[in-house]
Amino acid sequence: MTAATPKPPRPAKKKDLMSRIPAGFVRAVLRGHSSLGLAFAALIYLICLSGSIAVFAHEFQRWESAAAPQLTEASPDAVQTAFEGAIAAGGPGVEHVYITLPTSDFPRLLLYVDADEDRQFLADAQGKIAPGGEAAWTEFITRLHINLHLPRTWGGFLVGLIGVALLSSLISGILAHPRIFRDAFHLRLGGSQRLQEADLHNRLGVWALPFHILISLSGAFLGLTTIIVGVLGMAMFNGDVNKVYALFIPAPPVDDPRPAPVLDLRPMYAKLPQDGGRLTYIFTEHPTEMGGAALFNVEQPNRMAGVDSYAFRRDASIYSQQKAVDNNLGEDLLGGMGQLHFGWFGGGIVKIVYFALGLGLTYLAASGVNIWLARRRDKGRPAPGWERAWAATVWGQPAGIAAAAVAGLALASAPAAIGAWLAVSLLFLAAAIRLPATRLSTLGRIATAALTLAAAATHFALRGGLNSADPVAWIVNLSLIAAGAALLLPELRMRRNKADPATAAA
Repeated sequence: MTAATPKPPRPAKKKDLMSRIPAGFVRAVLRGHSSLGLAFAALIYLICLSGSIAVFAHEFQRWESAAAPQLTEASPDAVQTAFEGAIAAGGPGVEHVYITLPTSDFPRLLLYVDADEDRQFLADAQGKIAPGGEAAWTEFITRLHINLHLPRTWGGFLVGLIGVALLSSLISGILAHPRIFRDAFHLRLGGSQRLQEADLHNRLGVWALPFHILISLSGAFLGLTTIIVGVLGMAMFNGDVNKVYALFIPAPPVDDPRPAPVLDLRPMYAKLPQDGGRLTYIFTEHPTEMGGAALFNVEQPNRMAGVDSYAFRRDASIYSQQKAVDNNLGEDLLGGMGQLHFGWFGGGIVKIVYFALGLGLTYLAASGVNIWLARRRDKGRPAPGWERAWAATVWGQPAGIAAAAVAGLALASAPAAIGAWLAVSLLFLAAAIRLPATRLSTLGRIATAALTLAAAATHFALRGGLNSADPVAWIVNLSLIAAGAALLLPELRMRRNKADPATAAA
């Protein structure tokens, strides 16, 4: 007999690039990922949650103004009448008037008057000022996302920094998990709650990674615009930031504060080119002074970014015009940054996708802290105080936002909406001193459900919801009822099972 020929050794499996990262580096990055996430967790969670809701800002504005006149278009005469009426009703000290023209997305004629006391008005097809122009809750949720209701410059800067922190957390999370792409569809369901949540956290992070990077990067850019402009001003124009802004928006005409009749927009309308574009926005500056001016923005079809803009002096002479077709790639990116960040392009389907992906990003922020807390419990070092505080944050914020909707609808006041949100948020944090985390989570779900249903009921009772001709108002109300029921029914079913031992045993 001859000895068997030994089998050749199997070739080693080829490792992917992520698998080659040294273990020490992975541990260091994981510690940094955890520290970064914990340091900014509450703000990341709040900004992601409010941003997901703010995707539907136009729909919520229509919902709040459900009883207002719906317009498909507004004639120059109607716009002029509404313009003069808004200035007359806006009180003293009018500096600017912003006019939003009707579109399919927002079929209203809306005028915002920047005066000693800022006011907002809606008008009908004849230009007559109509009631129901307040959109307190829409203003609340958009400002909560954009600047956290802090002074605009500092709040926007803080939100921009949170965008940077979120982007850094996403990148460090990828580097801290070398197998994250290989295990993109690996879910350990039905076992350890911590492992299950960790898998879902990692899978959501990978599946929607392009969206997460897009949102964090664009949010950081929008929030840090003031800093970016300041740096460019120092680098290029000896600190003159106005010259930087002049690269993108027309410079205002020479200031002339002498009193004058209200600016007449109709001759300016007549000079707009008839090239298939749609006038969507008019910005007027010092409309009751000799130095008054108006900027007309005309959207061109099939362009997401950029608009044609025409700036007029009081005598209707054009002193500046910019056409989107002449934009370079950088100008198109800048012009479309806001729409890209909020999903305000492509219609309702895009908004729904943004909303779902935004909620996924919100879950990432919440589950990251949950995983850290569960890991501490498994190691015998629980942090019950932090668990209670985090449960109060995770459920106190949606409950506070729902309370703000009720207050905004009932009182038609943005400060009232802010007050309701703060009160509920602080109430949950105060309850975290005594109540366990599980109890806080249960109370939070019930409170959020009840307040969401209350928002729909308040709209039906006070905002003409039952008589609204706008289908969007009905869609929003039905969505609120469905969301409230989805949160409330599992709690009711659980309580019924506890009360019925036979059902619980089954």
